[in-house]
Amino acid sequence: MKKCILPILLILGVLLAGCSSDSTNAGKQKVKVGIRNSELRTWEFLKEQAEKEGVEIELVNFSSAYDPNEALAEGDIDINAFQHVAYLDSFNANNNTDIVPIGTTIIAPLGLYSSKYKSVEEIPNGAQIAVPNDQANWGRALLLLQEAKLLEVVDDFDGNGGQDKIKENPKKIKIVPVDGASAPRVMEDTAGSVINNGVAVEAGLNLKDALIYESSTAKPYINIIAARSEDQDNEIYRKLVDLYQSEKTAKFIEETYNGNYIPTFITLKELSSYKEIYSNK
Repeated sequence: MKKCILPILLILGVLLAGCSSDSTNAGKQKVKVGIRNSELRTWEFLKEQAEKEGVEIELVNFSSAYDPNEALAEGDIDINAFQHVAYLDSFNANNNTDIVPIGTTIIAPLGLYSSKYKSVEEIPNGAQIAVPNDQANWGRALLLLQEAKLLEVVDDFDGNGGQDKIKENPKKIKIVPVDGASAPRVMEDTAGSVINNGVAVEAGLNLKDALIYESSTAKPYINIIAARSEDQDNEIYRKLVDLYQSEKTAKFIEETYNGNYIPTFITLKELSSYKEIYSNK
């Protein structure tokens, strides 16, 4: 009889241990977050913070060859955090998707960088300047060049770029649209290159290296955490937004990125008002 009791007790112990383990895992919520490498350190920090709140973050790091919005629309990830709201508007319009912002994160100012000139004033007539070729960032680049007094955009400018959006070009600057990820590489072949801040950071450039960078023009280009519209009120996703918008995370960003990224935590209502600045509706 004693010989039978021992194996039974061992089996019960294993089963109870398994139940205990399953119970612990069952209480943890898992969220797949699509990001780009430029904000990897921030999200690794948030992953540690979320763990303490019972949320497991799985980071999916996308290269520039694939748009995380596509993965989000297809349900391969739960939320993403890599884009500003103007880019999201353009993606939704072009792809008939309904992805929405659920919280703001940072402003990553766009800058005009040059390996040949030390000031905007040195850029000669007829010079070539590279800009990102997607409509939202192209338009953003034109606003920056207008701020630098190199050209002037049309009166009814809607925030999207294109050669037809230039009203005045007194220095006859030649705009060269290029893939945003390759913008740092074309600096040697142009007078300057307008580079997205995340791409600049990956290329080893600091905001202080730019001839000029966004100030007031950055307002419509606040970066966001985005979700599918049906998930915009998801409590777990909202918890991650709150973690991102904490003082602890803001301090981490400021110290880690040396001022290249500026924590910008505003309400979605305020964000919507910024979007209207360049809306022609």
